[in-house]
Amino acid sequence: MHNRILILLFSGLILTACKNNTATEPLTFSSESVTESDLPSCKNEDCPKITLNYELAAGDSSTSEAINKTLEKHIIASLQLGDDVITAKTIPAAMEYFVSRYRKDKEKFPDTTFEYEAKVDLSKLAQLEKLVSFELQSYQFAGGAHGYQATTFLNFNTETGTLLSRSELFKNEKEFKTFAETKFKEANNIAVNENINSTGFWFEDDTFFLPDTIGFTEDNLILYYNQYDIASYADGPIELEIPRKEAEAFLVY
Repeated sequence: MHNRILILLFSGLILTACKNNTATEPLTFSSESVTESDLPSCKNEDCPKITLNYELAAGDSSTSEAINKTLEKHIIASLQLGDDVITAKTIPAAMEYFVSRYRKDKEKFPDTTFEYEAKVDLSKLAQLEKLVSFELQSYQFAGGAHGYQATTFLNFNTETGTLLSRSELFKNEKEFKTFAETKFKEANNIAVNENINSTGFWFEDDTFFLPDTIGFTEDNLILYYNQYDIASYADGPIELEIPRKEAEAFLVY
C-alpha cells in the first residue's frame, strides 16, 4: 500500500512537471508561401496575380490556435475588394474569391485592361517574454491611378494567444501619448511650443493622436501612420521608432 502511494505521488509529480514545461515552452513559427498558381482554378485559366507570404504559429496548443485564427482572419480581410462582405473562412477560399471577382469584372468590362493584383507579407517582428508582434503589409490593385497599400501590426499575449488592443499595451495610454508627442516633435523638427500641424501634418483638430498601428521589434517601439492618416499620399507613411528602454516605464509588455 505504501509503495502504491509513492508511485501515485511520483506519477503526479511527473505529470505536473510535463504540464509546466509545456506551459513555458516558447512559441515557434513556420513560414508559408502561396500564389495564384497553387489554385486549381488557375491551372488552365487566366488569373490575377496573388502572392501571400506569411508566418503562423506551430504546434497544436490553444495559444497557437488562437494566434493563427486571428492571423488568418487578417490575411483573408486583405483580399477583400471594395465594399464586398467577404465570407471566405480559409485563405484558399479568399484567394478564389479574389479570382472570381477579377473574372466577373473582366467579363463585365471586356474592353478594359485588367491587371488585378494582391500581395500580402505577414512576418514576426519580435518575440518577447509575454508578447509576440507581427507586421502585416498588404497591397491591392484593382484599377485606378494606383494601388492601395497598408501596414498593420498585430500584438499577441504569448500565454493566451489573445490579440492585444492598443490600450492593453500601456500602463497609462494618456501619459504615453504625451510622451510620444514629445518624441514625434523631436523627430520631425517641431518645436515644443509649436502646433503639431505647423510643418504640414494633418492631425485632426491640430491634436496629436496615437496611431492604431503600433508594433515592437526587439529593441524599439514603432508608431506607424499609414498613408492619408496624418499626411498626403505623396508623403507616404510616417513612422516613428522609440527605443524600448526610453518607453519602458509606460509599457505593460
